[in-house]
Amino acid sequence: MNSTTLATPTRATPWKRIADGFRTNPAVLPTVAAVIIFIAMILYGEFAYGRVLQFSTLSNLLINNAHLIIIAVGMTFVIVTGGIDLSVGSIIALSSVAGVMLANAGVDPWLAMTMMVLLGALIGLISGILIPYFDVQPFIATLAMMFLARGVASMLSTEPQRLDDDSPLRAIGAPIKLIDGPKVNDLVVTAGLVVAVVVVLVSLFVLHRTRMGRTVYAIGGSESSAQLMGLPVHRTKILVYVISGALSGIASVVFTTRLGIAQNITGIGWELDAIAAAVIGGTLLTGGAGYVLDSVVKTLVLGLMNVLITRDGAIKPETVTIITGSILLLFVLLQRAVTRRQRQ
Repeated sequence: MNSTTLATPTRATPWKRIADGFRTNPAVLPTVAAVIIFIAMILYGEFAYGRVLQFSTLSNLLINNAHLIIIAVGMTFVIVTGGIDLSVGSIIALSSVAGVMLANAGVDPWLAMTMMVLLGALIGLISGILIPYFDVQPFIATLAMMFLARGVASMLSTEPQRLDDDSPLRAIGAPIKLIDGPKVNDLVVTAGLVVAVVVVLVSLFVLHRTRMGRTVYAIGGSESSAQLMGLPVHRTKILVYVISGALSGIASVVFTTRLGIAQNITGIGWELDAIAAAVIGGTLLTGGAGYVLDSVVKTLVLGLMNVLITRDGAIKPETVTIITGSILLLFVLLQRAVTRRQRQ
């Protein structure tokens, strides 16, 4: 009597499952790389300088970068469609100067903050209309808005505008102690940080769980195909730039209330930081792929880099730009490799 032996399937090891996941979905590589870099920086800072893995460092990292997280989220929306927004830094300058001047003039604080957000949304609306309806390239349209907003901010005031000490707006930047740690190791948040967290959560839902979010990805993947499917391409493009502008206005509120000062030179270069955060976080410059949380992680990577350089003392601050440029180049090359792999 012949007996047949049944081959028992071998169970894949965890490392093999991870490798198979990367092969089937190589677009997650930049995301994983950004997280690994962040964790590696934390461990290096703790072993090299100490007092990195503690409440106070975490609090300062999040609070000081809350405004950058918000504009990076807005930039993610834009880049996923295959566009770019160079006006975010200038929007922050204009809305902050205008908001502080309104608040100091006795305007209701809630109305002043609303005006700051609406001002950003208005500039985003102009960019959004120029791009689909007048066939203006996103780079040119938002570059024009960048100069316009910066010029109007300079017309309003070339001198620093300070919030009055008794202004209710200062409460948004006031620290709130959650955990009273030993010495100065306290876990602290601000209302501005809470706003940033809410922005991230809402953006996650909109971009990944709504029809509008699916349309954003479809436009970035292939705008012509999105139009053939009957998707509202023009309307979605306008909405994306309005979102970016409005989030820049919100970031202006968070930043201004924390420092209590507004200047026409505020935000210079922040649009580049937001673009770098989105790209290194895994958002493809060609559009069609990107994640909100990845941009948040990269923003924190940049913030932690500044913390470690300050702790070191021997590294020149100018080195930050060199490191940022090197990491950005690395991730762009990684994106090119991922795109080529997907085509194959």
